[in-house]
Amino acid sequence: MVSLKEYYEKECVPMLIKEFGYKNMMQVPKIEKIVLNMGLGEAVQNPKIVEGAANELTLIAGQKAVVTKAKKSIAGFKLREGMSIGCKVTLRKEKMYDFYSKLVHIALPRVRDFRGIKPTGFDGRGNFSFGVKEHIIFPEIDYDKIDKIKGFNVTITTNAKTDEEGRFLLRALGMPFRK
Repeated sequence: MVSLKEYYEKECVPMLIKEFGYKNMMQVPKIEKIVLNMGLGEAVQNPKIVEGAANELTLIAGQKAVVTKAKKSIAGFKLREGMSIGCKVTLRKEKMYDFYSKLVHIALPRVRDFRGIKPTGFDGRGNFSFGVKEHIIFPEIDYDKIDKIKGFNVTITTNAKTDEEGRFLLRALGMPFRK
């Protein structure tokens, strides 16, 4: 089986050059990093939930998750500065390609009533963000051992100049966008 990075170099780069007429190989957009972020509002009442979420995010990403802490105190949410309220993982290079391949080919097809991802999550500079409502779509998560179904955000950062280039790149790499 060919890796996603080899597929990108052999198949996607020529498609992007043909589509957008790049003169130089360095102009061709590529994925730079993927960030997984899990915010846990219920961590204010139950601080131990952050440890479980970090372990689950570590299993999904294949890289250790970092616990994020509150920067400000918000009295309305009973939140104090320095409290653990979530976790995140930044993936680059091989782990990034492995996660992207797993997301597109294994996890997203397991979503119930899946019709594709809305292509409206682009930010104007070719970066794409979307949410995963249930983390149990990943095969690493054992449904019997989790206490609660959690969601998380996925941000795919590219060096594309426009949303059109970023969308074409992600579609060429197999992202199932809605029509």
